[in-house]
Amino acid sequence: MIMKNKWNTTKVSAKNAASAAAPLPEGSRAGKLSLKKMVFTAMLACLGFVLNTFVWFPHMAPFQHFCNVMGAVFLGPWYNFIAALLTGCMRVALVGCDFQAVIGAIFGALLSGILYRKTHKLWAAWVGEVIGTGFISAVLASVIFNLALHIKYAIFYLIPYYGPASAMGATLAIAVLLVLKRSKALPKMQAQLNK
Repeated sequence: MIMKNKWNTTKVSAKNAASAAAPLPEGSRAGKLSLKKMVFTAMLACLGFVLNTFVWFPHMAPFQHFCNVMGAVFLGPWYNFIAALLTGCMRVALVGCDFQAVIGAIFGALLSGILYRKTHKLWAAWVGEVIGTGFISAVLASVIFNLALHIKYAIFYLIPYYGPASAMGATLAIAVLLVLKRSKALPKMQAQLNK
């Protein structure tokens, strides 16, 4: 068998060609990365960026929380965390948002992904998003405002902003996921991503 590329021609035996196409061993780090999940992560990050650019209120970005819950159900905690981090970084770099765009996204994404993975219940993803963003992220953002930026906010100042925004976005995501679940598309979509 001769394999050609534009630089040179190399002879490769049939045995070597078959071993080059063989799947990676299960214990290897590279075998655990999923191209489908990486692409879906990037798409979710871009969707969150676009939606949050057009629908935004002071200290509130409800579509970020929509994307976090969708990511928790389809991707799991770590890919979801990366999608939220990418969205926040794009909002900071391209739109000029402050660090709240990152802090307000990542903890809810991670906690909703962890709770959904443990229970496989949609309500757990909702609870994780609301607690992770509405309480943990709000308190941490207030602390960072006080320590790093010397802007004096009470420690619970951002909870009335983050809480309703995360509940609203998470509820919208649960509504979409319930429609997918009733139409029997949700398990098929999850199975395709986990192949």
